[in-house]
Amino acid sequence: MARLWAVIKREYLERVRTKWFLIATVFAPLFFGMITIFPIWLTARSARNVDVNNILVLDASGRGIGKRVQFALGSGPMTERDTGKTQVIELDTTQLAAAELAALDAVVKRERRGYLVVPPTIMSDTVARYAGRNASSLVEIGRISAALRDGILATRLEEEGMNAGRVMQLTSSRRIELSADQIGDRGREGRGGLVKYFFSFTIAFLLYMSIFLYSQNVMRSVLEEKQTRVAEVIVSSVRTDTLLAGKVIGVGAVGITQQILWIATSVALLYLRAPILRALKIMNPAISIPSIPLSVALLLLLFFVLGFLLYSALFASVGAMVNDDREAQQAQQPFTLLLVGTIILVQPLLINPSSDLAVWSSIFPFSAAVLMPLRLSMTSVPAWQVVASIAAMLVMIAVAIWIAARIYRVGLLMYGKRPTLGELARWVRRSA
Repeated sequence: MARLWAVIKREYLERVRTKWFLIATVFAPLFFGMITIFPIWLTARSARNVDVNNILVLDASGRGIGKRVQFALGSGPMTERDTGKTQVIELDTTQLAAAELAALDAVVKRERRGYLVVPPTIMSDTVARYAGRNASSLVEIGRISAALRDGILATRLEEEGMNAGRVMQLTSSRRIELSADQIGDRGREGRGGLVKYFFSFTIAFLLYMSIFLYSQNVMRSVLEEKQTRVAEVIVSSVRTDTLLAGKVIGVGAVGITQQILWIATSVALLYLRAPILRALKIMNPAISIPSIPLSVALLLLLFFVLGFLLYSALFASVGAMVNDDREAQQAQQPFTLLLVGTIILVQPLLINPSSDLAVWSSIFPFSAAVLMPLRLSMTSVPAWQVVASIAAMLVMIAVAIWIAARIYRVGLLMYGKRPTLGELARWVRRSA
């Protein structure tokens, strides 16, 4: 036990004391905090210079749809909208080509941001054309499209006999904010919708990156000791099984330490975000983090540990069987593909976290460390599925460590060409 603790301490302190650990631990949350503030500041600054009303509407519909678009693009209240910047030109099809050339010239000279062509067939095929310097802006094109849709709807209602003024009031669209609450087996579970969608994706992605990076650290540590012949000295006083266990536990402790510091720093930045945005005179968009019960939080930590143990054992065996970084990149590809395949399944699970694909992929041991936490953070998961997932991972971890320890025992002192699958099988049988 004393030798195991010595290996754990060495692996832990060797990484925690490096400047790169400090940089990643301190500046990574600051960087992510900055990218949640800086884009909002840029968007607010750009919005001050955006004038979506400054367009030409070439209305060849013959039904006054252009005037309705002009009104819908106004930025003020219903009775005080500024529609003067949007100019409407009503014309027939014979005048449309010349008017479009003039509108194009106005956009080129920066007198207008763009022009909208409302053709005579707009009521039947609902197809219009827009061209402008802001044609790549999804937000501005969305506003123009919504204004045109409101204009067509108002025209149809008016043609059915409704009062024109009443039609304007009824069809003036406003953005609807839909609050979604998650309901599970025990009742209301808090906020759902996009907030939980992005939160769950973040959880899955962070687990994926953490497991992958820290497992590779174990592989590089084994490979480094093998290349520098330090392993020959170490194994003379420490059993290879103890050395492997110490490496895995030590690097895993580094990962848990970094995760805790990241979470603490991120929470602090979240509380500082509102004062910073107020100081910049920017409206603070409401961002709420779904509440996670302590039991779920502990399960998230457990799955991270289990996933790290599984993949670190696999990557450690890769480090023991190869001789340089080039061979390591090739030999680790099967295990890397297992993780990449896991992250590919994230999107289908986010869409339907209760499907058969979601259930069985979150129980499958090689993907459970990422996909089961994703499901736990999105919805209530039956207890039997959580137990089955943990049990499957524990069995696979035991098998992986048993095989990795035997490959590690022989491969750590083997040099030369990379062993074949048959040679690896002989290593395992002889070390059993």
